[in-house]
Amino acid sequence: MRVAIAGAGAVGRSIARELIRNNHEVTLIERLVEHVDRAAIPEANWVLADACELALLEGAHLETFDTVIAATGDDKVNVVVSLLAKTEFGVRRVVARVNDPRNEWLFDAQWGVDVAVSTPRIIASLVEEAVSVGDLVRLMTLRQGQANLVEFTLPPNTPLAGKPVRKLQLPRDAALVTILRGGRVIVPQSDDPLEGGDELLFVASGEVEDELRSAVGLAHRSNDDG
Repeated sequence: MRVAIAGAGAVGRSIARELIRNNHEVTLIERLVEHVDRAAIPEANWVLADACELALLEGAHLETFDTVIAATGDDKVNVVVSLLAKTEFGVRRVVARVNDPRNEWLFDAQWGVDVAVSTPRIIASLVEEAVSVGDLVRLMTLRQGQANLVEFTLPPNTPLAGKPVRKLQLPRDAALVTILRGGRVIVPQSDDPLEGGDELLFVASGEVEDELRSAVGLAHRSNDDG
């Protein structure tokens, strides 16, 4: 996959290294000459340019990339880069870094963003997840804000222990995608039994999170051991 990253600061460089490690072709676009360090990531292509300048993006042939990541430390820049990538160059997937959670409302499909990643919110969610057992924790927003990755940790003494996954009566726009159990990552099947301490990862529309919370709660109160 060909990936262009706007912003070669600490975040952009870290993303580039991970993508290169996974055999993707990466181009870093950076406007500050002091941030251009080809020796630090020699496997990457480097472009000294302002990613908000349409003509310069044309010179970088942004339309040839599969994914653009707006990773600068300026939310205004990231929004502009996202909009240009999507509307002017038709990039299939645009990922944008959100530096200030108060600006999250801007990072949606209208501004060309497919996935908005808010570092402060992710860190806060992970902290919350570490101490929250028995309630939903939103980890990440997906697909232009239309769905979220949410986590639910079953209490050690959950009545669901031993019951199959099919007993979770989930709302229409929610799906259980993974069960984390110790060091295992389990792709859930309908007959797989649940255990206390399981971390359940759901993808759900934001509109049904309350229903999902209720559904899990109703499942807890079920007397059907089927």
